[in-house]
Amino acid sequence: MPIRRKGAGPNILTDRRTGGLLVKKDLTTRKKILLAVNAALEKKAVNIVILNIKNITSFADYTVICSGTSDRQVQSIASSIEGSMKKAGTLPLGIEGAKGGRWVLMDYADIVIHVFYEPVREFYDIERLWSDAPKMEVAEDAVEIKSLPKGM
Repeated sequence: MPIRRKGAGPNILTDRRTGGLLVKKDLTTRKKILLAVNAALEKKAVNIVILNIKNITSFADYTVICSGTSDRQVQSIASSIEGSMKKAGTLPLGIEGAKGGRWVLMDYADIVIHVFYEPVREFYDIERLWSDAPKMEVAEDAVEIKSLPKGM
């Protein structure tokens, strides 16, 4: 029988037998994107791009790419995204690079999030891998996005 873990969001339960986390409610992909982008915006992420890659690759439907201007900001952005997603009941399949703060990769199955230190992002230029994908750039002065346009 699941129990609510102290301090966990309303959609996160713990399995009594294993202690593992269970997710009570599955968010839509579009809602996950909005959560991730808005969490990044809270920490002043820059150069935020959302790419619809579902017709190009099989490992995810979307990728979100954003940057920070220091390694600490990159870590803060990634932590904010992880916390926001967890509070909504979505846990990552994996997170890589969080300690280094140069490039954090967050895998949420249907969404892969890249948080870069800006010079590292420029060096790897991963957007070129999906140059044919539908793309949405978040305005630099945006504080929050409420929806994704049709076709995204």
